[in-house]
Amino acid sequence: MTSEEIIRILQEVEHPGNGDRDIVDLGMVESVQTDGNKVTVNLAFPKHRDPLSEYLVGSCKATIIRHFPQAEVEVKTSVKEAAPKKKPGLDLGFEELKNVRHLIGVASGKGGVGKSTVAVNLAVALAREGYRVGLADADVYGPSVPKMTGTEGAVPDAFNDPELGRDVIVPIEKYGVKWMSIGYFAKPEQALIWRGPMACNALKQMILQVRWGELDFLLIDMPPGTGDIHISLVHDIPFEGAVIVSTPQDVALADVEKGVNMFRNQSINKKIFGLVENMAWFTPEELPQNRYYIFGKDGGARMAEKYGIPLLGQIPIVQSIREGGDSGEPVALSSRPDGTAFAALAAKLAEEAEEDSK
Repeated sequence: MTSEEIIRILQEVEHPGNGDRDIVDLGMVESVQTDGNKVTVNLAFPKHRDPLSEYLVGSCKATIIRHFPQAEVEVKTSVKEAAPKKKPGLDLGFEELKNVRHLIGVASGKGGVGKSTVAVNLAVALAREGYRVGLADADVYGPSVPKMTGTEGAVPDAFNDPELGRDVIVPIEKYGVKWMSIGYFAKPEQALIWRGPMACNALKQMILQVRWGELDFLLIDMPPGTGDIHISLVHDIPFEGAVIVSTPQDVALADVEKGVNMFRNQSINKKIFGLVENMAWFTPEELPQNRYYIFGKDGGARMAEKYGIPLLGQIPIVQSIREGGDSGEPVALSSRPDGTAFAALAAKLAEEAEEDSK
């Protein structure tokens, strides 16, 4: 007699209270030991005592002896507590992120610096480079991804995954990128009047319950500032690090320092992949060689040098960037100078991320 033979025999013992499924299929046979003619079977029952336990113990003995009349059979029982059920939308695991290589936040110290514009075009540029990319719009109070990608009115599909025991959301796909935004679940004119904890839980659910699949990069377009939403996201979601967006002017750069210090705070301690200087200069479409430094010159470069972080790119003010955002066709789709600026940014970020993962 071998343990494998006994387990195969025990598949004949059905549990009448579980649709006549056998006790092996139900996972009730924890172990089987054989020693000469002696067989010891360990059965595990749920937390609440199974009223059929004595019947199943007797059935196990009788089934084994029917095949091996000379066997001395002992059946031991134990109680196996079921794992606690997860609350819907809360305390979710990272099952949907297990195939994401790099999870990177796109942050800014203040609003109005073009963070979402950079995030959307960076995602598209990475996709054009051949990477598998997703973007989650976590700017809960001003979700702009649906507008900037021409996906307004789209409603993500959802289905119940029986293995996870909860609903899973399918992201919207366009331009080779998987998009998810709180804006898909609210009317464009609807204000989301949420307190901090409610917003945090909704955002975590939106990120952790999405079927992202295999991705090289998942970008998180974070709200501006350094509030409780940021702290909750970086603590509860496995962020690898962040990209910080700023304009060259001193007022914006002062807030960049706060953002850098937040990510470098001992309680957060996340890598800063680099700084993106947006609106670095103004170039008229009819004079593509001219540069007018409306917000100051090289402020982002000096800030990056001060904090020892890479300057990932300098994005000019070009009318087509604004038009692309309004029309839902990101300029990163083009091969014009504005598009190539985002392509260079994507290549630099990919280089930094790959170097960091070595």
